[in-house]
Amino acid sequence: MMKHYQQQHTDIGEFSDISFWKKTDKLDLVYVSYGLVIVVAVIVSYILGTFNWLPYDPQEIDLELMMGLPGEGGHLLGTDFLGRDILTRLIVGIQAYFLPGLLAISIALIFGTLFGVLAGYWGGRFDTIITYGSNLVDSFPRLVLILLMIAAFKPDIYYIMVVVGITNVPVVTSLIKGRILLLKQQNFIEAATAIGLRDNVIIFKHILWFNCRTILIIQATLGMAEAILMETSLSYLGFGVQEPTPSWGNMVQSGANYLLKGKLWLSSAPALAILLTILGFHLLGDGLNNILERRRNGQAI
Repeated sequence: MMKHYQQQHTDIGEFSDISFWKKTDKLDLVYVSYGLVIVVAVIVSYILGTFNWLPYDPQEIDLELMMGLPGEGGHLLGTDFLGRDILTRLIVGIQAYFLPGLLAISIALIFGTLFGVLAGYWGGRFDTIITYGSNLVDSFPRLVLILLMIAAFKPDIYYIMVVVGITNVPVVTSLIKGRILLLKQQNFIEAATAIGLRDNVIIFKHILWFNCRTILIIQATLGMAEAILMETSLSYLGFGVQEPTPSWGNMVQSGANYLLKGKLWLSSAPALAILLTILGFHLLGDGLNNILERRRNGQAI
């Protein structure tokens, strides 16, 4: 049993083998690389906006340069209908979804992991109660819950992201529970207990860290993509971030009024930012999932 535990411990969760990455599908590496570039760009842009290290004031109005073309007057992406720099507002617009998105991800991962461990590791009544609770949450349409939240409170994006996080808890719970049940089938937990490991060491180190961290990372990337889509969609509809505070959603909405006049860059710049960013987070999650699943299928578990 000791030998079996050591084999499981070595095979699962260790992804630093250089030879493995050399054998990885090149397309998956492209996905992951592009996703990491997007993640770094989002974080750097958020820091620039937070410390106001910006080329222009995002609220500065220049009536002499309204709807300036890209590159005109030193504005790389042009200016909007009030002469405000579009690139600066795109950078600041990241703040509209970054912290709310992290809030939604944190709620989903923390509570999903907690419930998954309770249902999978101990089972019994915990499993029954958590299963019923997850089914109850899944039975409510997310859009209905969000609209109820908007009706009950002011359209604050943080309240909305709390709902998004709660509705994602059952997904994480199911994944963590499934992984723990798989480990039980392989006698992994039984072997760890037999060599004298305490429950908290087994759960936090050998289950969550060595066997579930990739699940949580992938769910975090997909959760951020969903948060961006949710925030920009609601801001576009007027329920999220309101003008003059920049958001990619309200920038697309305000620029859409000038599409028929040939002013395409007003809405196309934020629209492309939304597309490329969401695509980056999704490709990062898909690439990691493909790489790690391919490794897992080639090993003992």
